[in-house]
Amino acid sequence: MNISLVLYRKIVAGKIYMDQNLHDPINLQHISRNACISRFHFHRLFTRVYKRTPHQYLTKKRIRLACELLSEEKLSVTEICNSVGFASMGSFSTLFKKEMGIGPSMYRHHAITRRQEEIKKPTSFIPHCFIDGFTQI
Repeated sequence: MNISLVLYRKIVAGKIYMDQNLHDPINLQHISRNACISRFHFHRLFTRVYKRTPHQYLTKKRIRLACELLSEEKLSVTEICNSVGFASMGSFSTLFKKEMGIGPSMYRHHAITRRQEEIKKPTSFIPHCFIDGFTQI
């Protein structure tokens, strides 16, 4: 993969723009304009460098952020959907389930249940090899 340093920096600038504007509705035109490169060239080079399209990268980042927010009980699923930059609840639920294997509400339920179990029985969540290492000292 031979990409000049100047082009590589532009691709990284586009990635940083995506990371910083994750919550906003952004598209390839916004990203490539920020990177000062044509959208087709940016798409091709970004995919080559990061092994996924800009859309796939952005979706994965948004889903990861949604997972963090779903693990807490502060916001509703709809509020989380809107806060991480998805246009509709339907697309959020579909993409979340595709990425995580379960829907956002079920994910929240599992995360909260797990946290409660960790509080009740913390040693059951620590690997035995770690515990064994400390009991032998």
